[in-house]
Amino acid sequence: MVHSQRQFYKECYIYGTIDFIFGNAAVVFQNCMIYVRRPLKGQVNVITAHGRNDPYQSTAISIHNSQVRAAPDLRPVVGSFKTYLGRPWKLYSRTVFLKCYLDRLVSPSGWLEWDRSSFALKTLYYGEYKNFGPSSNTRRRVQWPGFHVITSSSVASRFTVGNLIAGKSWLPNTGVPFTTGL
Repeated sequence: MVHSQRQFYKECYIYGTIDFIFGNAAVVFQNCMIYVRRPLKGQVNVITAHGRNDPYQSTAISIHNSQVRAAPDLRPVVGSFKTYLGRPWKLYSRTVFLKCYLDRLVSPSGWLEWDRSSFALKTLYYGEYKNFGPSSNTRRRVQWPGFHVITSSSVASRFTVGNLIAGKSWLPNTGVPFTTGL
C-alpha cells in the first residue's frame, strides 16, 4: 500500500494478485521485480490501482526499469488467467510503466476498467514508455481517452525520481542508490 507522501522503492521483489500496488502516493518503483501470482479461479490479476481523487494532486504510481513476470505458481497456468497493468481506483488515477520488461502474461489490452464500467476512463492518465518484452506492444491496448503511448522523453521524465518525487532533494541522505532520470 503506497498510501501517502513521496515514496521510493529500489530493487524490491513484489508479489501479488489483485491491486497489490495501490494507494495515492507519489511513488517510484525502480529496478524492481514484480511477480504476479496465481489468483483464485474466476479472478484476474491487476498489478496497480492508483487512488488520486483530485486532479491537482501530484501523485502517481511510476514503475521504472522494472520487470513484470509470472510467479512460479502462475507460470504453469499463465494462459488461464488474464493479467492487467492497472485499473482506476479513483477518478484521477495516474500510473505509468517506463522502460519495463513485460513478460507474456500481460493482456494485450494492458489495462482494465473498474468493475466493468466506464468510471474514470476519461479522467485517468495511464502511460507506457519504451517498454520491451513479449507483451510490450501497445497496438492492441485500450482505446481510452486517458491512455497514452508516451513517445516523448520529456513527458516520460515527469514520472521519474527527479521529477515525480523530487528525489535529488531527499534520497541522497538515505544512502540508497537511484537513477534520477530515464
